[in-house]
Amino acid sequence: MRHRRPPRPGALQTLSPLRILTQILLLQTLHYATAFALILFTALAAGNPFSLDLVLSWRSLRGDTTIGWTLGLCWVMCAGAGIISILLLIARSKLVLDFALSLHFIHLLVTSLYSKAIPRNWLWWVLQAVSASLMVGGGVWACRWRELRPIEFGGGAAAKGKGRDGDEGVGYLVGKGKGRGRDGGGEYEMVGIKDGEDSV
Repeated sequence: MRHRRPPRPGALQTLSPLRILTQILLLQTLHYATAFALILFTALAAGNPFSLDLVLSWRSLRGDTTIGWTLGLCWVMCAGAGIISILLLIARSKLVLDFALSLHFIHLLVTSLYSKAIPRNWLWWVLQAVSASLMVGGGVWACRWRELRPIEFGGGAAAKGKGRDGDEGVGYLVGKGKGRGRDGGGEYEMVGIKDGEDSV
């Protein structure tokens, strides 16, 4: 009889169905809250009446009206804000594609149920493709940037101690800036000998 390997530590917590569902709901809520705020502001600034059709109906996104193109711009800006939401809520580049496509699939369902028809507008479909691509590309880049940042273990603490003769930090550079130690540990450089000093 074959024995199963025990799950790695933390595996049940990171792939917990309840956690994934909570993350999807939070992501969807933030997506609609951002869209609602942007579209409400845009409608009021343009002097147009606001209705839920602007947010939830695909019929409002038309390529032959100014309102349709303005709504399209709002949805693209909402996708940009979605990158920040993915970075804060998901934070793993492997999961970005799943969550971004789930968000857009749920939006398709909500839009279809609200409008009582599957979207037949080309601008709506192009906008969803652009939004999903932007969220996946930007989300993967942001999460990888966060994952690949160097971990600091407090290497700068050694630089705070005094030298033998009280010359604190002479010839020692702390790891900030171009060409210096990236781990915060610093590097040493040659220091010139002053006239009159005994050489060893």
